[in-house]
Amino acid sequence: MAPFGPRSTEPSDAQNHERIAHDGHGDGHGSSLGAIPSALRHVNDEPLPDPLEITAAQKMLSATSGSLLTGLLVTPLDVVRVRWQSQSISTVAPAPLPADFQRLALSTPSAFRPSNLGVTACCREVFFMNNTTEACLAGPRIGPGIVHNSGGVECAVEQTRQRAFTSTIDGLRKIARNEGLTTLWRGLSPTLIMAVPANIIYFTGYDWLRYNTRSPIQRAAVRDEYAPLVGGALSRVLAATAVGPIELFRTRMQASSSGSSTGNHLADTFRDIKQMVGLQGYSALWRGLTLTLWRDVPFSGMYWWGYEMIRGKLTDAREPSKRASSDPLDLDVASNTTISRQARSRARRNSQSRENHAETFTDSFIAGALSGAFASVATMPFDVGKTRTQVFRDTGSAAAAAVPEERSMARLLWHIFSTEGAAGLFKGWIPRTLKVAPACAIMISSYEVGKRAFRGVNERSLLKNEREP
Repeated sequence: MAPFGPRSTEPSDAQNHERIAHDGHGDGHGSSLGAIPSALRHVNDEPLPDPLEITAAQKMLSATSGSLLTGLLVTPLDVVRVRWQSQSISTVAPAPLPADFQRLALSTPSAFRPSNLGVTACCREVFFMNNTTEACLAGPRIGPGIVHNSGGVECAVEQTRQRAFTSTIDGLRKIARNEGLTTLWRGLSPTLIMAVPANIIYFTGYDWLRYNTRSPIQRAAVRDEYAPLVGGALSRVLAATAVGPIELFRTRMQASSSGSSTGNHLADTFRDIKQMVGLQGYSALWRGLTLTLWRDVPFSGMYWWGYEMIRGKLTDAREPSKRASSDPLDLDVASNTTISRQARSRARRNSQSRENHAETFTDSFIAGALSGAFASVATMPFDVGKTRTQVFRDTGSAAAAAVPEERSMARLLWHIFSTEGAAGLFKGWIPRTLKVAPACAIMISSYEVGKRAFRGVNERSLLKNEREP
């Protein structure tokens, strides 16, 4: 079935709003809005703007509230995910002898900030020189040095082992124990700074592309079943491009695991990024954007497609027991009568507009969690590639060009597969899924409930205005 087709001749949105208002469209409890149809009359058969339409500012507030709550709850899981993905596979194996420690140092890519693996007192001055490249595996960067005794080596090996994560819980426990509990929220500030504009662009952009009659999707007459895929992908491209530099800063800050203060982490990250820009230009601020788009564009398409499908099914399942509407379209959905997909989608929105806040929250939370989990696992290899690229520590353009992670997406993923196996492409999938599923659920349910609340405010304001002389 082709994604494009002729425009439907079914009732306009304004006509549907008239029916909604007639049946009772309010706070979810069947309030009467008999005065609303007069504000929704057609002029020369052209529908007037919906007076109940949520404004851009109201959508921004809805998206912001969800961003704040989501950031506080899922940032610890994101820190574990970034550390796990940037952790070399060779650091997982025990290395009790100095020779093994030397092999460990040689096989650990300097691209993943190895200077931050160990931070305890006994390891502060344990270094290893590999030709002209410093590979400090334990302790803050002080300067080139050598391994002075086997006791220091054993200490470094033990600290390296302590930094190797074997599970999500293990990662949370080790980070909190070795670096402090607040480390789990490292990068929260740039996360929130990034999340607010990104979610405003993402969610409001999706709503506009999906439902506005002037959007490219509506003008191109994209079939309703494909509209979530297209709308989600396009809105994600805009959002990811806008916040690319902030995403790079956040990822590099979270990847750092030294014991210095948050202020030092901010200063160090700013210094590293300034050095990177000096070497490679401002385009380096969007390092990993291609991989980000390869991950986020299909993720968003699958997420919105799954979300609307699952929530629609939940709405259909509720209708037979509810039977609260006399709208013919609603009765068609409830009785599974064969109607066009566009009419069914409009009928579902009609029914969802009369849901109370609890129903809106429950349905959107379930649909967001399930759809987000599926999309997260499906796009996991691209997330690993994005993290590897952004955490890379620059040593100059020539060195960067020689690193497999810097060549292309295909070579990067093949390099990971050939050196670490299929498991390397899905490294960190558990913490990412544990982060993404609740994050999607919290974000979309907060957004939907916020819009539902603001629509109620608009309804009451409209009634008040029409009652005044």
